[in-house]
Amino acid sequence: MINTSPKQGILLMNLGSPDSTEVKDVRRYLMEFLMDGRVIDYSYPWRLLLVGGIIVPFRAPKSAAAYRSIWTTEGSPLIVITKQLQEAVQQQIEAPVEIAMRYGNPSVAAAYDNLMKRLPALEEVIAVPLYPHFAMSSYETAVEHAKAVHKKGKYPFSLSFIKPFYNEPNYIQAMEESIIPYLQQEYDHILFSYHGVPQRHIHKSDITGNHCLKNENCCQTDSPAHAFCYRHQCFETTRLLTQKLNIPENKYSISFQSRLGKGWLEPFTDIRLAELPKEGKKKLVVLCPAFVSDCLETLEEIAVEGKEIFLHAGGESFTFVPCINTDAAWVNTITSWMKAYAEGERQMILQ
Repeated sequence: MINTSPKQGILLMNLGSPDSTEVKDVRRYLMEFLMDGRVIDYSYPWRLLLVGGIIVPFRAPKSAAAYRSIWTTEGSPLIVITKQLQEAVQQQIEAPVEIAMRYGNPSVAAAYDNLMKRLPALEEVIAVPLYPHFAMSSYETAVEHAKAVHKKGKYPFSLSFIKPFYNEPNYIQAMEESIIPYLQQEYDHILFSYHGVPQRHIHKSDITGNHCLKNENCCQTDSPAHAFCYRHQCFETTRLLTQKLNIPENKYSISFQSRLGKGWLEPFTDIRLAELPKEGKKKLVVLCPAFVSDCLETLEEIAVEGKEIFLHAGGESFTFVPCINTDAAWVNTITSWMKAYAEGERQMILQ
């Protein structure tokens, strides 16, 4: 059991899921999600017209069907796995641990209230956004939302955040351990499929204003912009993992999934899945390092739809590597951050 400050709480933050697979619940969830100005960064009137008038009415029934295909008896896989992670971390740490979703339930306010009930003398909350990489539409919106709820509720405790951990050694080690069992079989290629983002988000996050996506090697050229560059961080996670796993460059590639419209990061995962068999890569291993918890985008979009695309295009075997979910090494990684913090090491903390 790791000793922490007697007045400290831990908050694990994930994306969220609808309350059920009913279309009305999926519609409500999608409205909250897609109306976030850091997800679809258009002006409010145009965003409302686009989301409420076009995207959600068309997408909600399809998304509801997709959720039904992965829903468990306990509920949404993402919520269930995050709760399991909470329980596993709580077994190793004295501080109370709660979970919150950026969209849907349980809410950040509910998590703050629960921490206060469990620890009335609460003075500090360390939030862990469960996103390895910085992006406007994931890490940044989670942090800013948590701050806004904290300010609005006038909570008496201070609030700190774990930084994006895309290159943190313990996280990379946990990823490596989760991947190794799936590489014991024969394979032609490994595809690292990351969640896509619009290229304009990469430009907006460029603190230098003149580095990101300006040339082919921008992600390999040192720059302060990398601290906030999703694309660079995805490349870096891949580099570190393939280095640890001794995977040669000709045996792996990177793609981006879940695009919504034009102008998103390329190459696109669905297109690459259809192309790879034609390139002689017919035994494929696919993993999704942008996610730490399996969810709709991994279980349905990749493990089901992606597999179908690949096999239909002539692929012979498709191996999906689950997310690190509640792997012991991942649980130990989170608790190691809390231990380091308790011992005065604040490298992983964003004030």
